[in-house]
Amino acid sequence: MAAPAQTLLLFGATGDLSRRMLLPSLFGLDADGLLPPDLKIYGTARSDMDDAAFRETAATALEPILKDRNLSQEVLDRFLARVHYVAADASRPETLAALGKAVGSRADAGLAIFLSTAPSLFESTIAGLEAAGLAGEQTRLALEKPLGHDLASSREINDAVARVFPEARTFRIDHYLGKETVQNLLALRFGNILFEPLWNASAIEHVQITVGETVGLEGRTSYFDGMGSLRDMVQNHMLQLLALVAMEAPAQFTATAVRDEKVKVLRSLRKLDPKESVIGQYAAGAVAGQPVPAYAAELEKASDTETFVALKAHVDNWRWQGVPFYLRTGKRLPRRTSEIVIQFRPVPHSMFAGRGAALQPNRLLISIQPEENISFTIMAKQPGLDRDGIRLREVPLDIRMANAFADVRRRIAYERLLLDLIEGDPTLFVRRDEVEAQWEWIDAIRAGWAENGMTPKQYPAGTWGPAAAIALTERDGVTWHE
Repeated sequence: MAAPAQTLLLFGATGDLSRRMLLPSLFGLDADGLLPPDLKIYGTARSDMDDAAFRETAATALEPILKDRNLSQEVLDRFLARVHYVAADASRPETLAALGKAVGSRADAGLAIFLSTAPSLFESTIAGLEAAGLAGEQTRLALEKPLGHDLASSREINDAVARVFPEARTFRIDHYLGKETVQNLLALRFGNILFEPLWNASAIEHVQITVGETVGLEGRTSYFDGMGSLRDMVQNHMLQLLALVAMEAPAQFTATAVRDEKVKVLRSLRKLDPKESVIGQYAAGAVAGQPVPAYAAELEKASDTETFVALKAHVDNWRWQGVPFYLRTGKRLPRRTSEIVIQFRPVPHSMFAGRGAALQPNRLLISIQPEENISFTIMAKQPGLDRDGIRLREVPLDIRMANAFADVRRRIAYERLLLDLIEGDPTLFVRRDEVEAQWEWIDAIRAGWAENGMTPKQYPAGTWGPAAAIALTERDGVTWHE
């Protein structure tokens, strides 16, 4: 692993992501003494302000954390002393010279750059960084999604980045990989003898992955209508979750070993038959008891962009042959949730059937948000004298993270990712061949939709998508977990 960076440069430092996630994450790390002692943080954006004004903005964003954690003003002041601001316009590479002047020779001691700008600005920004002397061998670059809108544009972006930053110094962010429960999936599988022998087609009937949102466009109008749910959610977050569920055991917990196994899964995805997909767009309805308008009304024009997608995917390898992976994501659904369901097969023969007992197959539920939880349902005998037959009941074994680790502070996903960036550990970042394997599969799905003239089916806001999404699973005798 590389030496820790001594300088962190945040692009888009006055934006929403910075206020909600990046600055709170960095403050949390600093409050716990986890940042390098001499680390300086430079924020940059087009807004014209000085250090004092930016620190005031940061202090406002961090005030709730200060109160929630009962931290002293001294802790906040110590963090703000690290923070500086330099105005620059990513669309004008020459303005980045001011950043080079501000950072100066510190770049030679290790520089980490968090680039949260429109992909169309990546090339000009990287050119500006190079001209400003901020792209040397001690610099690593983190990129926020979206990294293109298809395989061709993704390659174009990656080529532009690779011209200056080799793969070893490029950190592509998928914030889902920073979530504790996502990482706990690896611990669950590869740290316990109980599950791994059963983690295959002989014991698992199917897998469900659901990412549900209750929100609509929420200020992302131009971006989302140009992408749709397949590219916005499935291409990155959901395929990363699928890869973690389906991957073989890496020999070591290292960046190369983990990412090699994920790529094997992504390259094993069978080309999807358009009949194994459903797309929808929300109509007017109600979410949490409140009326909400249709997508077209929010957009103020008609659109064929999907706000819901359900897929039946297949991983064509020895471990998973014949096991369907049902993926579902959408906007304006009944509740916000991200979860993975591992449905095990029923026992081959029930010795209790003659005594009136019905068995249900075991199920493992991994909840990622809003609450982190792992629940495993088993069959247990209902107490009683059994004069009218034996009664068995499903009993959940819950591992609620908030209870199991009550003595450990729950962290924002970006805390881990920013710390890994600063320390130079790429394990939880996405490699180029992963991104391109994901896009190759997604592009084929979109091509199938176009060839078959598929357009989104309407579903009322506040429901779980079009009726066809229910039929997608129920024709296999499967019901979505809700």
